[in-house]
Amino acid sequence: MQYRTLGSLEFRPSALGFGAMRLPLRAADTPHGAPDAGAIDRDAATQMLHTAIDGGVNYVDTAYVYHDGASEGWLAEALAGGYRERVKVATKLPLWKVESAADFDRFLNEQLGRLGGAPIDFYLFHGLERDTWRKVSELGGLEWARGAVADGRVRHIGFSFHDQYDVFAEIVDAGQGVWEFCQIQLNYMDGSYQAGLRGLHYAAARGLGVIAMEPIRGGQLAKEPPSEIRDQWAAAPVRRSPAEWALQWVWNLPEVSLVLSGMSTLSQVEENLVYAQRSRPGLLTGEELALVDRVRDAYRERLAVNCTGCKYCQPCPNGIDIPRILEFYNDAYMYDDADHQAVLYSMFIEADKRADACSQCGECEVRCPQTLAVMEWLQRSHELLAPKKGAK
Repeated sequence: MQYRTLGSLEFRPSALGFGAMRLPLRAADTPHGAPDAGAIDRDAATQMLHTAIDGGVNYVDTAYVYHDGASEGWLAEALAGGYRERVKVATKLPLWKVESAADFDRFLNEQLGRLGGAPIDFYLFHGLERDTWRKVSELGGLEWARGAVADGRVRHIGFSFHDQYDVFAEIVDAGQGVWEFCQIQLNYMDGSYQAGLRGLHYAAARGLGVIAMEPIRGGQLAKEPPSEIRDQWAAAPVRRSPAEWALQWVWNLPEVSLVLSGMSTLSQVEENLVYAQRSRPGLLTGEELALVDRVRDAYRERLAVNCTGCKYCQPCPNGIDIPRILEFYNDAYMYDDADHQAVLYSMFIEADKRADACSQCGECEVRCPQTLAVMEWLQRSHELLAPKKGAK
């Protein structure tokens, strides 16, 4: 295993971190055997975790809400028998559930109980964005975090992030003296998305450790690619799987402290351990980085609709999250992934705020800098992604 640095901390994290968000599931006791997010296949998941730790992984990441709240409890059980002493455990405060300052303590103490009572090594404010950051500020969250470290319940404080770069920079600057690390989405498709590479450099320059999540973009960059992209990879001087190309691109960045992978099978753990052992900053040559750029361009040429996510169309009078819906639609075409995007559409877009709620008022089209036929694209998105009548 390769080990890296995490900001100014003495702890040297393994290049690969174990993300406990996409654990294997057992079939629920339903007529159709549909997976239940909380029904973790504990034996399989524990075997995966032990294999990762035995292979040198020393950082495990979970959250209050993962697997419908079952992930933290499973993790405590899986780390029994000496494994807890070999890793650092990270978990996250569910900010969207916080309604008062008292909730900070309420959630943390509940999580301590779920995880077995030991201090939490790395505690993150989960999914900070403009609105939740305002909530943290108004409720005195940073002062509370200092207290949680001082009283020994938490060892290190950080945050995970889902918003634009300007919000990220504001959060980093406001939390000086509290934040020791942060977690951002980073992969070769999303170098300019949310905090992105600019945020990586900004945080690292201010002494924060930076953890990269979604290095394979939720599995999209690991699956069998479209033929034109498969041909690009086949021409590489060094042969790698699509998953390894994605991981090595992130590990290639010296500012990245560790890469979190949400693995779902034992084979994924075993493969990623091999990839991590080969990793190092600066591994990829200029020729290989240029190849990754060409692959990125090839994916982007598959875009169905040229939405830049500028959000000028927001707010929609009918509450439709137009940029996100068009992102699902684009990803369906870019990655030949309509089935998965349909699941995300149903999961993350409320039924009364899906694309079919469009009233054809046209305000979005008036405000769109790209002069897109937004209403037509919304209709196409719903036709592709909406649950089909009669589907179980």
